Amino acid sequence: MAQAAYPSKPITLVVTYPPGGGADAMARLIGPKMGEALGQTIVIENKPGAGGQIGAAAVAKAAPDGYTLMLDASSFSVNPSLYPKLPYDSAKAFQPVGVVALFPNVVLVNANFPAKNVPELIAAAGKTKDAVSYASSGNGSAQHLAGALFESAAKVDMVHVPYKGGGPALNDVIGGQVPLFFGNLASTLQHVQSGKLRALAVTSGKRSSILPDVPTLSESGLRGTEIYEWNAVFAPANTPEPVMKKLADAFQQALDSPEVKARIAQLGGDIQKGSPEQAKRFIEQQTSLWSRVIKERKITIE
Repeated sequence: MAQAAYPSKPITLVVTYPPGGGADAMARLIGPKMGEALGQTIVIENKPGAGGQIGAAAVAKAAPDGYTLMLDASSFSVNPSLYPKLPYDSAKAFQPVGVVALFPNVVLVNANFPAKNVPELIAAAGKTKDAVSYASSGNGSAQHLAGALFESAAKVDMVHVPYKGGGPALNDVIGGQVPLFFGNLASTLQHVQSGKLRALAVTSGKRSSILPDVPTLSESGLRGTEIYEWNAVFAPANTPEPVMKKLADAFQQALDSPEVKARIAQLGGDIQKGSPEQAKRFIEQQTSLWSRVIKERKITIE
């Protein structure tokens, strides 16, 4: 019997994080547009837990037929170095369809903190060991790793204060309990605009169109600090080439949609047009960067 042309039934897009978060929002933005391009429904299914591992383990075991996909976050490139053992091999169990967008982090201080720029922050942090503390949503989180990379580049040691989630961490920085936060641009922009937080730098390669007056960390004298939070769509390894091509074409069409472009620009993101091979190289480079930072700063999830 001849095999039906792909896709002949709905496709499941597993999101490795809970509903309502950044990864979920990206899946719900891009999933329907990919579905339109493929002529099939894409069903979003959240499988959160263990920093993305639960959803990823399920997709790693799924049939490589193009009917189960995964949308994951930048933690995908962190987990291999952060966890002693993963229930799958990140490098071998998946193949990227594409990276959706890159979202820079912002170096933020409480409005009353004396440092007005990055050199002043480094000077304050360098006065005595542990003179400055920074908040994060937990050990091994994006904010923790951004802070650790900053410490390495600036050659300072700061106090890391982990919270149970980004919301409580951000609230304490706004309240002045902790002076410093390496936040996601999308979730912190309103506090910068209201004057509750001061943005000292962005972690992107070029200035953000939403915060054009804020320099990059590189402009502020710290090289090798270009980092982003990102989301990518993956298929299980060994998905047939013709299916991967259809998925990659649908993904690029979704990124071209005016609605997707407008929403990502509004969040301060930079859409990533490119082939699965380019996505693979980018993710490998990210994995290698975080492996180095985690080893250098002796970061654990304990």
